[in-house]
Amino acid sequence: MASSSTQPVFRFAPSPNGRLHLGHALSALTNERFAGRMGGRLLLRIEDIDRERCTLAFEQALRDDLAWLGVRFEPELRRQSEHFADYAAALGLLQARDLVYPCFCSRQETRVAVAAEEATSGRLWCVDPYGAPLYPGTCRACDREVAAARIAAGEPHVLRLAMDRAIAEVGDVAFSVIDADGQAETITAQPARWGDVVLARRDVPTSYHLAVVLDDALQGVTHVVRGRDLEAATDIHVVLQYLLGLPTPLYHFHELLTDGSGRKLAKSRGSESLADLRERGVTAAQIRQRLGFDGGGILADAEPAQPGRRGDQ
Repeated sequence: MASSSTQPVFRFAPSPNGRLHLGHALSALTNERFAGRMGGRLLLRIEDIDRERCTLAFEQALRDDLAWLGVRFEPELRRQSEHFADYAAALGLLQARDLVYPCFCSRQETRVAVAAEEATSGRLWCVDPYGAPLYPGTCRACDREVAAARIAAGEPHVLRLAMDRAIAEVGDVAFSVIDADGQAETITAQPARWGDVVLARRDVPTSYHLAVVLDDALQGVTHVVRGRDLEAATDIHVVLQYLLGLPTPLYHFHELLTDGSGRKLAKSRGSESLADLRERGVTAAQIRQRLGFDGGGILADAEPAQPGRRGDQ
């Protein structure tokens, strides 16, 4: 599926759970460059479904950082925390088609089940592209009435996508990836490698995967420009787009910046923030030049990093 929009629409979508670093600057500036070259719109989205880690103070800080960097967005922004009803409605559509089921297994219980299966079979359990063991499907066959009673009793649970049923419904799906010059290549999605991914939690009626798919569609995003660490996750997003009858944007995945140890920059590891650089006297112009946005290429030490979870940016 492709968007019918005539004007390209791009978005930069940070999470306000820490200060922005050079990796975020690279992503924002790459979106800005694409939008400028293609005469497109540039939107700012605040991805704040994690209400424990995301704060208004961090949101204001990231907006200040982006303003200092000189990246200009359209005035209106979308905060995910203000649109839980949108995500819950989409989730309800999937539940009505028996594509989602409740799962009561804790992470520890899943690890124990996987370890037991490995010990019995003598074979390593399959892992997803991030290296996490695929969910073994313990709750897939749980009786609906029993599951409903457990939910009514307040038992913690998540909602998982029944990936095999989803794939059976949509068939083979693909998406297009464009290079820096806008040339497209068709990629066949591999959603089975993710297993039954989580689409919502008890306290939050969505997940990153579901929210980002709905947001892109509702905002008319035609081009998703983001880090290569999220390339594999596009398998999930494309399946959800087809299941929900939503357009599939064009995608571009830029390389990641790494630290001295070769790991991608991340808030959780205390990577030097834009605010730190600013306090040291580094100017926005110097940041742009350092990242290759003065007409040159991307920063010389911007090497591919291993994929990381969305929450570790």
